[in-house]
Amino acid sequence: MNRIPSVDLNDFISNDPIKKQHFVNEIGKAYEDIGFVALKGHFLDDKLVSDLYDEIKKFFDLPEAVKANYEIEGIGGQRGYTSFGKEHAKGRKEGDLKEFWHFGQYVEDDANLKETYPDNVLVKELPKFNTTGKQAYQMLEKTAKYVLRALALYLNLEETYFDAYIKNGNSILRPIHYPPITTEPKEAVRAAAHGDINLITLLMGAQGRGLQVQNHEGEWIDAIAEPDELMINVGDMLSRHTNNKLKSTIHRVINPPKELCGTSRYSIPFFMHPVSDMKLNVLDNCVDEQHPKQFEDITAGEYLHERLVELGLIKK
Repeated sequence: MNRIPSVDLNDFISNDPIKKQHFVNEIGKAYEDIGFVALKGHFLDDKLVSDLYDEIKKFFDLPEAVKANYEIEGIGGQRGYTSFGKEHAKGRKEGDLKEFWHFGQYVEDDANLKETYPDNVLVKELPKFNTTGKQAYQMLEKTAKYVLRALALYLNLEETYFDAYIKNGNSILRPIHYPPITTEPKEAVRAAAHGDINLITLLMGAQGRGLQVQNHEGEWIDAIAEPDELMINVGDMLSRHTNNKLKSTIHRVINPPKELCGTSRYSIPFFMHPVSDMKLNVLDNCVDEQHPKQFEDITAGEYLHERLVELGLIKK
């Protein structure tokens, strides 16, 4: 496979059972084949997308000393600002050429669970920053819910199987700024080859070249979405849960050609996480003689902790 398939969520949420089943088949096959799809028909409108980009550009343009006030120690970068070069891919020492922000879950109906999550960080210099981020977070979370419903049907599970696990889940919205590259980096790239930790990732900002996906033959292919599409991929949690039936695909963001090194790149992934006590144990209906169980039992919270240590964001 040398291209990313495109699907339309309107087919799934229509009242047409044939269109709905077609969507289930297409997205399921894409996730078995390459682990990525481009999705039309999501719940983000054009104004919200435009407003979000305006706000994040304003934030990343703030002076370094101001941004540093929003880098919170002791929470593994789970909320607020993470400065340039601090995160690296699993197995690498070189920091990625990026800085980013984290919006987290907005728990409003479970006081005990709310206590377990860090608070979202308010940017006092930008009065619309946090409200815009919250709106985008909730629309991406809603989109992800329907994608997971389609995947539940593809896996022969009850359609709302994932609903209880993702309600108030530990999901993250991460606006990323890849600054202009002013000196030739020795080893570092904007985002080194990696797989995502979570269930699924919904990516805004994949319209330009840079994001690449590794197919089953080991070839790197460009993943470019249309302006009205989100790029959505399977994460390691869902891959484990399905015994690698649905593939968590390795991907990267390469450095631009020299003539474009002086430009910034922005992308905004939404990492859909379940609640921490979800068991990621391999589903029984994904195991047979040809596909023996590949992964040990683990909870989502335990697995997330392991990966954050590997990424250098928290200490053991």
